[in-house]
Amino acid sequence: MDDRYGSDVLAAGWRERGAKVAVDVPADRDLVVEVAVDGFCGAVTRIEGGQVELEDYRGRRRLFPLGAGFMIDGEPVRLVHPSKAAAGATRRTASGSFAVADARARTALPSRILVEGRHDAELVEKVWGDDLRVEGVVVEYLQGVDLLEELLTEAPPRRDRRYGVLVDHLVPGSKETRIVEQILRGPHGPHLRIVGHPYIDVWQCVTPAAMGISAWPQIPRGTDWKTGICRAFGWPADSQADIAHAWKRILSRVTTYLDLEPSLLGRVEELIDFVTEPVAGSAGTRR
Repeated sequence: MDDRYGSDVLAAGWRERGAKVAVDVPADRDLVVEVAVDGFCGAVTRIEGGQVELEDYRGRRRLFPLGAGFMIDGEPVRLVHPSKAAAGATRRTASGSFAVADARARTALPSRILVEGRHDAELVEKVWGDDLRVEGVVVEYLQGVDLLEELLTEAPPRRDRRYGVLVDHLVPGSKETRIVEQILRGPHGPHLRIVGHPYIDVWQCVTPAAMGISAWPQIPRGTDWKTGICRAFGWPADSQADIAHAWKRILSRVTTYLDLEPSLLGRVEELIDFVTEPVAGSAGTRR
């Protein structure tokens, strides 16, 4: 007679059946993980012996034993020493592309990607730097979209020197949108691509999950946005050095493209494709 209940539910191993299996993940610097037992979320700062140090977004640091007891995106993982990670696995760049083994940086193309400021450039470099070096694409910053027209006048784009431009806060009615619309009505359109993300500053392009928060703080009108963010996090905000240090904290939370908002990812990929599109009569370069 068939046993409708199957084997003994109290037999050895019943607790483990159906449990998720933790996978080994190398504890690389800046990897963001959550501690399963108490919810502490932080980025790897160092490994000391058999322990890993995590730093949360408030700058608090704690040591934990390497091994099980951590989560990434809600999935259980075991942190292992980076040197013990499986060797020979196919490596991907931070942008998700397959890494090109032993690739040397190409001679820079005449085409450029232009971003508004240093922080934008550093974020693009951290995630897409490997790809850009393979393609020979240089990223330059403008110190504000207000200076784009001046650059275009001094060094106009042309068929073999295209410019891709990334703009912050490109939403209907914004100052940035008005500037872009005026430029696109000018003579440079065919060799110029301007795209943007909807956030006030590139800081917000880092996902709340990567920061270990539920959402970015809302900053009242009339308050400098970066200063307001620092104060909301309890960070110093009295000098430019304080703001620079705050950005370094935020940037340290970014390890791969998964730590960035999709609205930025798509725009940067669009610009890379635009500036690497082969000129008629030449061979293509993009993967």
